[in-house]
Amino acid sequence: MELDSAVYRTLLESTRAIPWKIDWATARFAYIGPQIESLLGWTPASWASVDDWAARMHPDDRAWVVDYCVSQSKAGVDHEADYRALTASGEYVWIRDVVHVVRDAAGEVEALVGFMFDISERKKAEEKLLGLQKELEDFSFRDGLTGAANRRKFDAVFHDEWNEARRHVQPIALIMFDIDYFKQYNDHYGHVQGDEALKRVGRALASAANRPRDFFARYGGEEFVLVLPATDGAAAMRVAERCRQAIFKEQIAHAASPLGQLLTVSQGVGAVIPAAHDDPLTFIDTVDRRLYLAKQRGRDRIVQASA
Repeated sequence: MELDSAVYRTLLESTRAIPWKIDWATARFAYIGPQIESLLGWTPASWASVDDWAARMHPDDRAWVVDYCVSQSKAGVDHEADYRALTASGEYVWIRDVVHVVRDAAGEVEALVGFMFDISERKKAEEKLLGLQKELEDFSFRDGLTGAANRRKFDAVFHDEWNEARRHVQPIALIMFDIDYFKQYNDHYGHVQGDEALKRVGRALASAANRPRDFFARYGGEEFVLVLPATDGAAAMRVAERCRQAIFKEQIAHAASPLGQLLTVSQGVGAVIPAAHDDPLTFIDTVDRRLYLAKQRGRDRIVQASA
């Protein structure tokens, strides 16, 4: 038994999807389901041509969606596109447009028919999932105690900044810090107070990373590291001195330190313009050796590595 047009229309207009048809030659809507009004607020009669469709699209989506759909339709390829559609009240709703290309007997494109689906809830769920994934990723790169970036994040950032410096023939500087006599601090004050001291030191040193690309991390134990892109040796030494002053201003008591009554840090500093054959791990090792030398020379001092 054949279904007449009235039955087809009833079936189309009873679904939550919004059916539509566009005449290819005139680029005008031959039909759009009445569900469009309940979803977007625009009456079916207001959908005259593809210009109305394009005009009621988010500006950030319009160009690529229109170009994509037109090119696919010209090629006679069925396709789909997700975009934000403007409502009559001025808000946006996420739409998925599924398009089927209808050809005539000669194989030429005759019409486009399709369905619009409201995918707003799906998009919200996807955005929430992406947000949770980003939080998880951020957490995996964060030191749980101090809140600073961790060693894993440092390895990734330093690798990228090293390559950037080499590509643009710019200097990159590195400062490595070690809290002086921290074992004695823990033995004297206890590990709970030691953890608090690590947090305060981390905050003080991080304050020196005041440019967008400056990067601060906990390197491990009582060691921290500061990456300074586009920074030469002289500038790095000024930052190191600023760090020393920041620790002094914290006035963290350390009664068990042979250096005095306040907690101090030793620093190794290095800067280099990486050449093609230079190894970033070798440079890190060089700066680390200067940190070790600062500790050998009595601690609470800055030792700079040669380029």
